Amino acid sequence: MTHEARLTATIQRLGHQGDGIADGPLFAPRTLPGETVSGIRDGNQLTDIRIETPSEARVQAPCRHYKSCGGCQLQHAADDFVADWKVGIVQSALSAQGLTADFRPIHTSPPQSRRRATLSVRRTKKGAMAGFHGRASDVITQIPDCQLLSPELIAAIPVAEELAMAGASRKAPLSVTVTLSEVGLDVLVANGKPLDGQLRIDLARIVDAHGLARLSWEDELIGMEQPPTQPFGPAHVCPPPGAFLQATRDGEAALLTAVEEAVGRAKRVVDLFAGCGTFSLPLARNAEVHAVEGERPMLAALDLGWRQAKGLKKVTTETRDLFRNPLLPVDLNPFGEEYDAAVIDPPRAGAEAQSVQLVAAKTPSIAYVSCNPVTFARDAKILVDGGYQLNWVQVVDQFRWSSHTELAASFTYVG
Repeated sequence: MTHEARLTATIQRLGHQGDGIADGPLFAPRTLPGETVSGIRDGNQLTDIRIETPSEARVQAPCRHYKSCGGCQLQHAADDFVADWKVGIVQSALSAQGLTADFRPIHTSPPQSRRRATLSVRRTKKGAMAGFHGRASDVITQIPDCQLLSPELIAAIPVAEELAMAGASRKAPLSVTVTLSEVGLDVLVANGKPLDGQLRIDLARIVDAHGLARLSWEDELIGMEQPPTQPFGPAHVCPPPGAFLQATRDGEAALLTAVEEAVGRAKRVVDLFAGCGTFSLPLARNAEVHAVEGERPMLAALDLGWRQAKGLKKVTTETRDLFRNPLLPVDLNPFGEEYDAAVIDPPRAGAEAQSVQLVAAKTPSIAYVSCNPVTFARDAKILVDGGYQLNWVQVVDQFRWSSHTELAASFTYVG
């Protein structure tokens, strides 16, 4: 029997996915810069890793599931280290575009604050098991003491297991997305059996037994005890099943505070990639808002929330694919009355085409929210080259212990 030789390496830096990188490059998960580690090479990966010389930033992972679960990447690193690393990712992305900025202190959401999770649930001989997949693995790790999810989501795990027992196939795990709403759990199921009469009856019983606010099976509504609303300012919005939401209420509040500061005293605001109104509706307390979004059902939810709210100024909506059909200067200066400010919160691909048009329209202020530092920096370069000043950047870490980084930034047109 032969044993593969172990090699020793020094970790130079962390990559964007949170893995340590040694010369080669050789990728070593759950290691930190400056550490000497040993392991077995598998292509460009280091496996069976031992920490020979630990970093001062190394800590005991707060969650007992960390070794087997793939839900977090950075629990082995001290909070201060992770905060500095995430700010550094944004700084490096801007530097690659020749840009610098004033960075506010990072805002990090607390443990057990995630309000949405997508659980993988597999039927077993004895019932079902729900959790997260291990790192690069099909194995499901149960997570009864998860330090990431809110306690209310942890309490929903048995519901996900019941759903799998009722409607999962033996071949593939069920995907169960559970979201906390103001009135209870909003549950969306994918990869389940086709609906038939008996399955509908079984699912309706689960809705009743657990008082679920809403249960959707693929694209079909199974039951809704009451609309699972989310508060956006004074409005209460019932998003479509599976619609985008910020990961934590805490993170959403931090982003909103930054957006409100960047918008300032604007009286007319255009909200691009508006979703269900995360920013549109709170901003409507002080400004008229035109919300633009590619998904019609999300705008319908936004509009209904606005109509049912009190004390908000006028909010209009427009369904539009801003990647293929960005708002042009004529749209951004309707009837000669320009928008005082724009809010832009694009997906990971960023908003290159729309940024070009904002420059052409000379919109006075821009609040830019991003979940991808690289595409943000690309778009920031377009804005700065077009006459905008990048005032400040606020990094918001609502995906705690992950490699994911979000931010809000303020731009002012200076000509």
